[in-house]
Amino acid sequence: MRGNADTNYAIYVARQSRGFMTLLWISFYIMFSLYRFAIYKFLISIILAIYAGTLAANQSQFDDDFLAARKAFQEGKAAHVSEYAQRLQHHVLAPYVEYYLLRMYLRSADIATIEAFLVRHKNNLVADRLRADWLKLLAQNHQWQLFEHEFEKLVNKNTELLCFAYQHRIEKQNQEAINSARALWFTANSMPDSCTPVFNALISKNIITVSDRWARIRLALEAGQTGMARYINRRIPASEALNVDELNAAAQNPLRYLKTRQDKIRTRADREIALFALLRLLSNDTNPALVKWLKVKDKLTDSDQSYFLGRLAYRAAMRHDARALEWFHAAHRLKDPYPMTDTLLAWQVRAALRAENWDSVLDSINRMSETEQSDSTWQYWKARALKAKGKLPEATALLIPLSNQHHYYGQLAKEELGTVLSTPQESSPISEAEVIAMEKTPGVQRTLAFYRMNLRTEAYWEWVWTIRDFNDRQLLAAAEVARRHGHYDRAINTASKTIEQHDFRLRFPTPHRDALRLILNELDLDEAWVYGLIRQESRFLTEVRSSAGAMGLMQLMPDTAKWVAKQLGIANFQQNLITQIDTNLRLGTYYLKHVLATLDNQPLLASAAYNAGPGRAKRWRDADRSLEGAIYAETIPFSETRDYVKKVLKNSVYYSNVLEQDQTAPTLKERLGIVAKK
Repeated sequence: MRGNADTNYAIYVARQSRGFMTLLWISFYIMFSLYRFAIYKFLISIILAIYAGTLAANQSQFDDDFLAARKAFQEGKAAHVSEYAQRLQHHVLAPYVEYYLLRMYLRSADIATIEAFLVRHKNNLVADRLRADWLKLLAQNHQWQLFEHEFEKLVNKNTELLCFAYQHRIEKQNQEAINSARALWFTANSMPDSCTPVFNALISKNIITVSDRWARIRLALEAGQTGMARYINRRIPASEALNVDELNAAAQNPLRYLKTRQDKIRTRADREIALFALLRLLSNDTNPALVKWLKVKDKLTDSDQSYFLGRLAYRAAMRHDARALEWFHAAHRLKDPYPMTDTLLAWQVRAALRAENWDSVLDSINRMSETEQSDSTWQYWKARALKAKGKLPEATALLIPLSNQHHYYGQLAKEELGTVLSTPQESSPISEAEVIAMEKTPGVQRTLAFYRMNLRTEAYWEWVWTIRDFNDRQLLAAAEVARRHGHYDRAINTASKTIEQHDFRLRFPTPHRDALRLILNELDLDEAWVYGLIRQESRFLTEVRSSAGAMGLMQLMPDTAKWVAKQLGIANFQQNLITQIDTNLRLGTYYLKHVLATLDNQPLLASAAYNAGPGRAKRWRDADRSLEGAIYAETIPFSETRDYVKKVLKNSVYYSNVLEQDQTAPTLKERLGIVAKK
């Protein structure tokens, strides 16, 4: 038995040994395989890196060639453009190089070549641009049949091309063209040369009457465009025309002119120059113009008096002068009132809001054009006026559709109805496949190439063209592509175009959040408000610079940045540091905290101050009464600042949801607050 046991044990050991050896061999094989795989992986990574590097180098070379082709086109060097066109046949921007080349030979190109280009690049921006260029040549050569055929295919119809079309259509007695062309006449601005033959034809037929010509002179003088006024004056009969020397005198010294001429106002020309001089005085201050007005008004017609009273009231309303509303009413009461523009009526509403005169609010809105009345601004304030007058059903009928819109007045309407903004229901998420497919879209590829070469204007127009007919899902996919590439401005604007399907995280992105939160924790600032402000300031573009010189994410002026840097004890501060993300956020938030602390800790006033300066934000308060924040915001005289504070505070409400702040986050009305009197 013992022997049997030993035998059994020997067999057991042998089996275990074979198992061990097998395990050893398996382990060795696995290790060898992993080692071999690691080598392969390493070799593949090297090959891919070399390939990627080669692609990047080739792309960089192609980009350099494209920039050189673009420069050659701008300099009129056709041979160089042709040379680059050969090199760039497979570049994503090859259609632009082809456009450059054909554009340079457009006058001598045959129709077949042009049409072939238009067919080859059908539905592309370059085709629309070439068609516009070609249409100018066709019009200049009076090839009207071909012009009309191609004009109907053009997407971007500018005023110059419209006037070319009107030239031909007016000759054919097309009444629609006559009416549209006449409407173009009434502007203070100069018009393209192609409009001159159109206007001359309408003047010769007396469709643009002498009265219409005076109306345009008045528009030009009101805008300070004396050169345009003199130009139109040549189309007034010589016996009735403005005295140019007197016009120049009124422009140079309106007060002296009115002193010397106030008793010599007899003709239409005299009245126009006197009104012009009064407006010049009014642009600087209300009272000097008012004094002179009282001396000359009896020399003017009712229509002229109504015209000036409207402008007097408008300027006064912008200065928050309590007399404005009475002057508006006086302008309406005259027997022959001059037509009030929507701009003036908007300021009559604002003057009425500050006076809490809801009857005048309603009356002013009802006088506006139908188009202006349908604007969300006046829909909201009309509802508020109706509600103040106890007409709740009519007010609610306006507020309900308004509350479904994702903007400042939509949110105010929601809160007026007693609804607090909650995180909107998201549409089904955009899939990775949709994003990848969108990124491969030729128009998107061209946009990204332009951005890569820092050609932001070209990128903007290519993107706008590409997404112009997108549905909601395509817009969201495009917005996600833009976000991934760091083009937050395109992501925001594109996502904001959706009608039924929305992604509010694309509309209200939160880049640089880790860096910002560290700073905000120290300053005790509301993250949603700061994000709302940055979104409005820069759309999160770090290198953006305004025409005034403001820089970076929080758009800091160099002097402001220098002052803040000194307060923070930053040694050796240099201007080039302003666009650095961390530095810009640190300086901008410190300044924002500073203006907030000096303006009653009210985000509304601080937002206005950040855009227009603390002094102005203080001056815009009412001297006699506290103002509802929404009324303060609505009556800010600077249109840029007025729009700015509305959007910053609306953004803040949406960001509080995107950032998932708790339920105690303030509503829009709470953020607007009540603004104490001066």
